[in-house]
Amino acid sequence: MARPRFLPDNMTLLLIAVVATASVFPCTGGVAEAFDWLTTFMIGLLFFMHGAKLSREAVVAGFTHWKLHVTVLLCTFAVFPLIGLALKPVLSYFITPELYLGLLFLCVLPSTVQSSIAFTSVARGNVPAAICAASASNLLGIFLTPLLVGVLVVAHGGAGHSSLDSILKIVYQLLLPFVAGQIARPWIGRWIERNKSWLKFVDQSSILLVVYVAFSEAVVQGLWHQVPATMLVSVLVINAVLLALIMFITTWGSRRMGFNKEDEITIVFCGSKKSLASGVPMAKVLFAGGAIGMVLLPVMLFHQLQLMVCAVLAQRYGARREEAQAAVATESAGD
Repeated sequence: MARPRFLPDNMTLLLIAVVATASVFPCTGGVAEAFDWLTTFMIGLLFFMHGAKLSREAVVAGFTHWKLHVTVLLCTFAVFPLIGLALKPVLSYFITPELYLGLLFLCVLPSTVQSSIAFTSVARGNVPAAICAASASNLLGIFLTPLLVGVLVVAHGGAGHSSLDSILKIVYQLLLPFVAGQIARPWIGRWIERNKSWLKFVDQSSILLVVYVAFSEAVVQGLWHQVPATMLVSVLVINAVLLALIMFITTWGSRRMGFNKEDEITIVFCGSKKSLASGVPMAKVLFAGGAIGMVLLPVMLFHQLQLMVCAVLAQRYGARREEAQAAVATESAGD
């Protein structure tokens, strides 16, 4: 039986359960330190397995559609952050500076991979281009996200790791495992393809562990006293505005630039989505202490919102294509 389009997915339900658990039973002391080491290991393993899974041949072949890929990357790493910065004068009246920093972090994250491709497929878009665009966004995000975080944190007046420190942490915690996975791909690539459930398990487990540790520390420091329910609603509304703006820009821009409908669909889904899978481990590397909990709140809310909205949009795109094909078939039969 298919899941109703507006119900949360299983991962979102697990995230809610983990946040609730951390709120009631936060880990502290030696247990928190052990969990921190475990999450570091799991994140390294996650990027190693992603490196072993990614086909270099497919990515190289897909990069021939350079105009589409450049458009997606500009939407992800330029237009989205600019929207976040432009909204700062208004947002400062509704949310705390820490939550605004989380929104800026959301704006510089790379695109999703699996869901972008899945929604593009349902909408009858350019799936090969979506595979390459989403993969390129995630790969470049390893470099661009920490650089943009460094620039935006300074511009925002916040404290954080320096850009150089962030890059070094990204290199040895994320990039080196990814490169090691690419090197090991000839030997273990087929095994990983046959056992994709392992990658999904490592992916979800690392996210849940980071969220639990981050929210445990945030709860100990008084997270829920600083973020009342009304402010959570404000963050959700702001996320909805961000998503609506970027979807309008990607749709209008792709049409103005002369892309066909299949490429437009790819640009909309790859250029408007943000990766929770990449955002959680990067937040652990880039932000210290209880700040991670505040930073992850907008990312987690945006994750569920984009899934619901894109599910509806993908169905509408797909239905439009089927209706057009039916109309052509009817005209041909009439002739």
